[in-house]
Amino acid sequence: MNKYVSPILEEIRNSPVEDALKQAHDYSLDYLKNLENMPVYPKPSDIDNLSVFDEDMPTAPASTKEILDLLGTYGSKATVAQTGGRYFGFVVGGNLPAVLSSRWLSDTWDQNSAMYVHSPIASKLESICEKWLVELLGFPEDTAVGLVTGSSLAIMCGLAAGRNKLLSNLGWDVAADGLFGAPQLKVVVSEEAHSTDMKMLSVLGLGQNTVTKIPTDYNGAMRMDLLPELDNRTLLILQAGNLHSGAFDDFTVACMKAKKAGAWVHVDGAIGLWAAANDNMNHLTDGLALADSWNTDGHKTLNTAYDIGIVFCKDRKALVNAMHMTGDYIILSDDRDNMMYTPEMSRRARGIDIWAVLKSLGKNGVNQLVEELHQKAAYFSEELSKNGFEILNEVVFNQISLVWKNNKSTEALAKKLQSSGVMWLGGSKWKGRNIIRISVSGYKTTYNDIDLCVKEFIRCAK
Repeated sequence: MNKYVSPILEEIRNSPVEDALKQAHDYSLDYLKNLENMPVYPKPSDIDNLSVFDEDMPTAPASTKEILDLLGTYGSKATVAQTGGRYFGFVVGGNLPAVLSSRWLSDTWDQNSAMYVHSPIASKLESICEKWLVELLGFPEDTAVGLVTGSSLAIMCGLAAGRNKLLSNLGWDVAADGLFGAPQLKVVVSEEAHSTDMKMLSVLGLGQNTVTKIPTDYNGAMRMDLLPELDNRTLLILQAGNLHSGAFDDFTVACMKAKKAGAWVHVDGAIGLWAAANDNMNHLTDGLALADSWNTDGHKTLNTAYDIGIVFCKDRKALVNAMHMTGDYIILSDDRDNMMYTPEMSRRARGIDIWAVLKSLGKNGVNQLVEELHQKAAYFSEELSKNGFEILNEVVFNQISLVWKNNKSTEALAKKLQSSGVMWLGGSKWKGRNIIRISVSGYKTTYNDIDLCVKEFIRCAK
C-alpha cells in the first residue's frame, strides 16, 4: 500500500511553532498595552477595514505569519474593548491575569475534559472547583457542579434536572418515555424573568401556557404576597440579580413554601449569585441554599475569560440522570468524569480557568471583588444623579438603570454614548420606560474611568 504524505501537512509539521507563538505573543501584548487608549467600540473605519477578510475560499494554504498579521493588524482594531475599564454592557466582566495566562497554557494543552481518561488534570481541577465553589457560596456539601458555555445552558441543565425529578416523583420516566403523555407540570416565574429562562423552558418542552408570571415590586423583586399555591408539579424560578436593577427575590419565603409543597426551585443567579461570597451583601442571598438548583456565569462578576457558565444541583443524582450518556466506547472512572454533569461530551477544560481565578483571588479576593464592583456602581449612580439623570433602581448590586428626560431623549443619549468611543453601555425597556442600563462588572474599572464617563454623559446630554 502506498504511504501517502500530504506536502502541505509535511510543511506545517516542519514549521517552527515557536515563531508563530512569539508573533501571537507580541500582538497580544501590544493589544493589552493599548487597551485603555483604544475606543471602547471600534471606529467605523476599522469596521470597514474588515473587508480585507472578504475573499473566496483560498486554494493554496496561507502561512501562519500571514494569518496572524491579518488578525493583529485588522482584527484587533475591530474588537470591542470588553476587558477594559469602560465597558458596561451586557454584564461582561474582565479577564483576570491568572485566567488569561493559564488559558494560554491550557489552550496549548488542548484538553478534552469529558472523562478522566481524556485528561486527568482537567478532571482533578474541576473536582477541586466543585468543592471550592460549593463552599464559597454556602451550598449543601454534596451539591454537584457542571461547567458549560454560559447561563443559558446552565439554566437548561438545572431545569432539566428539576423537570425530570418532578415527573419521576409522579411515576414518569422522561429518559425512557419522553414527554408525550407526561403529567402536566406548571412553571412559576417573575414577570421580569430573564428571556433566557423562557427560552430554556421552551427548549425543555415547557411552553408558555405552563408559565405563571408573578408581578414585581418597585425594584424588580418578585412579590411574595402574590405567589400562588405551589404543588409537587411546580417548577419555581427565582432571581439573584434582576437584569435591570440587580434585585434579589426573597429566597427564604419562596423556598420554604416550595419545600412544603414538594416543588422544585431553581435560582437564576447569572448576575448576582456571587453576592453570597461577600460579607456585606450576603444578606441578599438569605435562604439561597434552600433551593434545589442554581446557575451563574464565571465571565460576568467573577471576571474569568469567556465562555464559562456554572450549574449547581443539590440532588447530584438528578443532574447526572438528566445529563449522562452511555456507549460501549465510553470509559468511566472512579474519579470525576466531567461529562456526567453537562450536555456536552467534548468540551474544553473550563475548570482550569475557574481554578486559576479562585486560586489567584482566594476567598478574600472574591469578597473584595464583589464589594468593589458594588461600591463603584453605587458611586457611578450617585454621580449621575447629582447631574440630573434619573436613577430608577435601588443599586443593591452592580446594576444601574437610568433615564434622561423622556423616552426619546433617553434613546438618543444611549446612541450618542455608544458611538462616543469613551464607553459602551446598553439600552433597554423597564417599567414601561426606555432606559440606559449600566453594568459595572469589570475589575479594571477605576473611579477615574467612572468620572470620565460621567463627564461624557453630561457632554452628550447637552
